[in-house]
Amino acid sequence: MIGFLRRLFVRPAPVLSDAQPRDARTIAALHAASFRRGWSEQEVEGLLTDRAVVAQRALAGRRFAGFIMSRLAADEAEILSVAVARSHQGRGLARQLLNLHLRRLAGLGVRTVFLEVDEHNAPAVKLYGRAGFREVSRRANYYPQAGGKTAAALVLRRDIG
Repeated sequence: MIGFLRRLFVRPAPVLSDAQPRDARTIAALHAASFRRGWSEQEVEGLLTDRAVVAQRALAGRRFAGFIMSRLAADEAEILSVAVARSHQGRGLARQLLNLHLRRLAGLGVRTVFLEVDEHNAPAVKLYGRAGFREVSRRANYYPQAGGKTAAALVLRRDIG
């Protein structure tokens, strides 16, 4: 009986692995649910087939739980997007994806990682700060907000090599 109840209420720990082009539809759906301007399935598939793009995914059982994606340029990388399904937020999955991704990038010879984040995205700003990213620039009026307002994009950097 306890085993039955455990299966009902205990969620499987997410399994992290490299994303594949066959994940394009699921990544596009999660991206669209997570950001104001989502990527199309074709855009995601194009990224996932680009040799300069590195991406990991998180699966919880058979359910897609999150992803992270970067583009490489020489010894630098730019994190293009990170998203975690609402049902898996607040459990450290974004941190796990980011840590795995940074190790993967370092293994590929990347020395510096950049990203942009909405100044009002407190969970993401906190995640990146704890991971050692520091603000190096700010792009005013970059992200559209509700009511015609805008938010700045914080440009963050972390050296890993």
